[in-house]
Amino acid sequence: MFIPIADDNSDRTIQPFVNYILIGLNILVWILLQGMSGDSSFTFSYATVPAEIIKGQDIISEAQRITDPNTGHVFLIPGLGPTNIPVYFTLLTSMFMHGSWVHLGGNMLYLWIFGDNIENRLGHKKYLIFYLICGIIASLSHVFSTIISTQNSLVPSLGASGAISGVLGAYLLLFPSRKVKMFVIRGIIEVPSFVALGFWIVLQVVSGLGLLGGEGAGGVAYAAHIGGFIAGLLLIKLFDPLKRK
Repeated sequence: MFIPIADDNSDRTIQPFVNYILIGLNILVWILLQGMSGDSSFTFSYATVPAEIIKGQDIISEAQRITDPNTGHVFLIPGLGPTNIPVYFTLLTSMFMHGSWVHLGGNMLYLWIFGDNIENRLGHKKYLIFYLICGIIASLSHVFSTIISTQNSLVPSLGASGAISGVLGAYLLLFPSRKVKMFVIRGIIEVPSFVALGFWIVLQVVSGLGLLGGEGAGGVAYAAHIGGFIAGLLLIKLFDPLKRK
């Protein structure tokens, strides 16, 4: 078990209130709109459904049992509800939704630790734009992976993981040697960020090789994680003038 718990913020010069707002919005959506996973109607109306993005139109369906072709696992997904906004906007709404407390908690932990450093480097406005673009690219990566794989294109995906993956990609490029405190089985250790994030990257790639498109209803879309991370690596060079030089 390797869990990051803190990093070096000694050079931070601004309050990362955009990062705080993003964390707050994710928590509020989970509690108030998703009913802490109790309101599936909202989740299955505003999560990203690859088939809807591909066709450009809303799809309403009945609940059904489907089998994951990669794992053989059979699961029930509620029917897709009406989306009262253009379906392309679900690329944004899905970024603030989660499938469980563990999903939410893990994402917010990474955003809390690593997001403030990127906001401090880019400034509030640029950080917000960077975060949202990474999230959209990550969702599109999942949609594309669904097209080229055998994954069911009606299974929705959701979560801030793609956008946060972009933040991690930027962090790795900007601060490869910054110390990160990690909780391990035997206690707390301090490692360079390239070690902490390198472990995360390997986990995503290995998991994605076996489960590229996603798992279950609103499951883990590893293609989105990888796509978001690559987007962060590339986009940070455009957003950060120091790195561009």
